[in-house]
Amino acid sequence: MSAVDLLADWHDHLAKNRRRSPHTVRAYLAAAKNLLQAIGAEDWPAVARIEGPGLRAQLARRRADGLGNASAARELSALKAFVKHARERAGHADAAAPRLRGPRIKKGLPRPVTPDDASNLAELVAADAGEPWIGARDRAVLLLLYGAGVRIAEALSLKGGDLPLGETLSVTGKGGKQRVVPILPLVREAVADYARQCPWPLTRDEPLFRGAKGGALNQGMVQKAMARARIALGLPATATPHALRHSFATHLLGAGADLRSLQELLGHASLGSTQIYTKVDAATLLDTYRNAHPRERG
Repeated sequence: MSAVDLLADWHDHLAKNRRRSPHTVRAYLAAAKNLLQAIGAEDWPAVARIEGPGLRAQLARRRADGLGNASAARELSALKAFVKHARERAGHADAAAPRLRGPRIKKGLPRPVTPDDASNLAELVAADAGEPWIGARDRAVLLLLYGAGVRIAEALSLKGGDLPLGETLSVTGKGGKQRVVPILPLVREAVADYARQCPWPLTRDEPLFRGAKGGALNQGMVQKAMARARIALGLPATATPHALRHSFATHLLGAGADLRSLQELLGHASLGSTQIYTKVDAATLLDTYRNAHPRERG
């Protein structure tokens, strides 16, 4: 075997067996490649022998390259999973991951945008696009993120066969889990408007959202369009496509939605992931109070 063979097997395991997102597959592959290059391993038994000190040394090398705490924690998770997979491939009876605690990271709260900001972002990306159909496309994607709370990868995985959108939509989230989300009339109209203008045939098994040359739309193009609109509107750097999903959750919670329903709509595996929005809602309320009462600031 060679390092190339190991990485190819790791890729297939992540993408096909674990059904990880393309972003996660890329990150986990990059972490494994860095490790293999550092230790010169070319077979599963060599990787399987790595213990906590070996992973700690690899993280130290990566930290010397400028890797931050949050990125180091994610990379450690990838490496532990890679070593566990190596132990399974090497036939270890106890194919557990090495025990090693990652760096502590301070969890920041999601930063929602206001409903007006969400609307303005969607309208500005449409107006700023080079072609009308591209503007309609980007507007439809952003309204899906904010109006249905879907992840950007979930929106871009939709197919032509999902048209026309009804009052609900079945989306496939992390781990291949499916859930049903309600689709507001405004969102349905935006997607239908894009579909009418799209110059590419939106056949049943082809991607719904297309790039300028007809291929599947890349997340980076949506992120760049929103970044331009964010700057033009004077919004903070936290106003990203994913922030629209946070905003969907925060605004629903503020309108009285219960946590269990919100958990189902967002596709969270655990309620703990959803509970963070109770803190976001409280933080938003506090900001509003302080803005209304300047003497309470500080």
